[in-house]
Amino acid sequence: MKYVTALRAGLVSCHACGRVEPRIRSITPQHCSRCGARLHRRNPDSLMRTWALLLAAALLYIPANLLPVMHTASLLGSEDDTIMSGVVYFWTSGDWPLAVIVFIASIMVPMLKLSVLVLLTVTAQRRSRWRPMQRMKLYRMVERIGRWSMLDVFVVTLTVALVRFKSLAVITAGPGAIAFGSVVILTMLASMQFDPRLIWDPVDSARAAADAADASGSAGAADAGTQSAIDTLGATGGTQQSQDQKHD
Repeated sequence: MKYVTALRAGLVSCHACGRVEPRIRSITPQHCSRCGARLHRRNPDSLMRTWALLLAAALLYIPANLLPVMHTASLLGSEDDTIMSGVVYFWTSGDWPLAVIVFIASIMVPMLKLSVLVLLTVTAQRRSRWRPMQRMKLYRMVERIGRWSMLDVFVVTLTVALVRFKSLAVITAGPGAIAFGSVVILTMLASMQFDPRLIWDPVDSARAAADAADASGSAGAADAGTQSAIDTLGATGGTQQSQDQKHD
């Protein structure tokens, strides 16, 4: 399937407003005529920024699961709860739907986001042509589910507000909640910094090389055919001349 990309057509899109403009080759940076943002063919240092944010998120993901996300103080004593202890408490108390929701949103989704972003970054850095359409769908999925990773932080916030309103106990957010919120924010920033057009650049380069090879092969075949026709005509002319000499 042959198609014309914006890069081949000499166009560049604005990352802020989406306007597409002709690319101007000059020393000074080109800016969008509508919003004034600086125009780039690709996000500058996209892979380096994505790697930095992913490493920071992976390091913070460890204390986010080990440190308590909620501290409860009441007349009966105090208690610290981590994400997994909250999931276990909801499951053993019979609230298994809430336990499943918290487990998926607070444990599975961040791990899935980190794994998918690492896969996308590695394949883009290696300029792999492996399943570009599927990788693009993974990137869109990460963008859509990223905001739901904050569900556990929302639960802690609502619990703190409700308990303080009833004056039954004192609940404060623990250091694990801060680390978990930082993980969510860093993964969202990493998905924003990753340029999905890097997925398609190796595919376009391979197709351009294949088209150039086909064109050169066709030109070579045409030249060979022309040379063969010339040689055939030359041989025919030489035979006719020899026959004429014999008749003379």
